[in-house]
Amino acid sequence: LAIHPSPEPPMSAPLPDTPCYLNGELLPIAQAKVSVLDRGFIFGDGVYEVIPVYGRIPLRLDGHLARLGRSLASVRIRNPRTVDEWTALIRDLIARQTFDDQSLYLQVSRGVAKRDHAFPKDTPPTVFMMVNPLTLPSADQVSRGVTAVTATDNRWYRCDIKSTALLANVMLRQLAVDAGAAEAVLLRDGFLSEGSASNIFVVRDGIVATPAKSHLILSGITYDVITDLARGDGMTLEQRDVSEAEVRGADELWLASSTREVLAITTLDGKAVGNGRPGPMFERMYRLFREYTRRLRLSA
Repeated sequence: LAIHPSPEPPMSAPLPDTPCYLNGELLPIAQAKVSVLDRGFIFGDGVYEVIPVYGRIPLRLDGHLARLGRSLASVRIRNPRTVDEWTALIRDLIARQTFDDQSLYLQVSRGVAKRDHAFPKDTPPTVFMMVNPLTLPSADQVSRGVTAVTATDNRWYRCDIKSTALLANVMLRQLAVDAGAAEAVLLRDGFLSEGSASNIFVVRDGIVATPAKSHLILSGITYDVITDLARGDGMTLEQRDVSEAEVRGADELWLASSTREVLAITTLDGKAVGNGRPGPMFERMYRLFREYTRRLRLSA
């Protein structure tokens, strides 16, 4: 398996002079300030997107903006920009960075208002965007796989909304961190939902299965890329209910997200998945994904 780790150096936070966007202004991120009465701060009353950028080309920008629109509509926040306006703003912010591979974070909250659970009237949404270098999994993580633990999915019933109210996800991810694992695989009523910050794929007897899109999982853009690549390469892929027994008896498990692309889970709850190494179906998918992002960079 040829490993091609991210060409960008890791960075935990943007530099103080990194340009960001806030409510119509471009300014250094150290100077960006939001009111303490912003409902995103008070209530987590907002939605967000994380868009990976390869060679200054955002991955499936139309898909991300469509999901943003669905999230905004679901929580009844007025979409403050048209698709064309979002596209222009995003491409401009990407162009202003000093690095090519990027992770763009976009957040829209309901805006600044007196603290009251009810929606304020005629309050403009707060719009914020920032960019970090895109730091992808290490060569060791790709070649050896990662460890995960299972956890009960105790989140709300609208996981399809990409809400900034992520406390449950934060707690579930920390559960994994405390166990020395990379991810928590979430189970609800005996069935797989997703990871604390990823979608999950199960491979058994050469068949790839993943939960179908519903209100119980986030409709991941990387999820869409993987399903498209799998079917385009002739893999059998099923989007359906996946039982806990299938998860625990899988030949292979994968996790997928915007910043981790696709990774093999090789240990689950202290037990080897399959033979405890990334399997042949993962290696096939990893090659397909890397070729996909290589073509994206070449399209710049």
